[in-house]
Amino acid sequence: MSLINYSNEKLFDRILNNKSNKYYWKYISELRKRKSKDVFEKSIELTKSEISKEKIIGINVLAQFGYPRLHQKEILKIYFSLLKTENDKNVISSILYAIGHNNDKLTEKQIDIICSFKNHKSVNVRHGLVSAILAIDKIKTINTLAQLTKDKDSDIRDWATFGLGTQIETDNKIIRETLWERINDNDENTRFEAIFGLAKRKDENIKDVLKNELLKIDEFGSLILEAIEEFNDKEFINLIEEQIKKNKTLKKVNEDWLLESLKKLKQSV
Repeated sequence: MSLINYSNEKLFDRILNNKSNKYYWKYISELRKRKSKDVFEKSIELTKSEISKEKIIGINVLAQFGYPRLHQKEILKIYFSLLKTENDKNVISSILYAIGHNNDKLTEKQIDIICSFKNHKSVNVRHGLVSAILAIDKIKTINTLAQLTKDKDSDIRDWATFGLGTQIETDNKIIRETLWERINDNDENTRFEAIFGLAKRKDENIKDVLKNELLKIDEFGSLILEAIEEFNDKEFINLIEEQIKKNKTLKKVNEDWLLESLKKLKQSV
């Protein structure tokens, strides 16, 4: 389905009135690409609607409006104004996800506002918060992510651990202790993200964990190999070579991954 020839009015009409959400994000994406004043103003108008669905459409279009991004400061002002009074969990989560696309220059006050949602009862809101603060390397966001790595929802734990372990450069006791708490998480993705975060920080105690994970690596273990590359210890050269030999019979993992990791290790250590 080509949307290029659709007028702005027709796109908004479709997204507002279609009963099916099948093409929802295609319409949103097309509107975002259009830099016209009427799309921008219509989206702002929708954020003022009393109808949650309409408000969310406006929020979503503005989240990545223009290529390159346009009116970012004004859009953030709209989002934070909405957060002052909004009670609908779906609208709040949409705002937080949208802020995540525009979070490179948030003020301390704005960070405090979004982090206040860390105890919200809605899973979608808490997940949106993780998205909103990813890659923000500040004490407040680090402490908030640390709390969310303990969330009852595995997706939130996964993304919060990813944010803490991979998306920021800070290395301190709080981060390391938080990542170690997730080493035995029952969610595999969360566990792998914790391992990677500790390997990135060259935590010596993660070495034995990496060795054990390499021995049982399977088709979903690419992140473990990336963690080994990040840890960058020459002892793993022989261990990977042994694993390549075993894998020729067992075929548990993509051999190209093993060969690529071996190559990178040999080049770097």
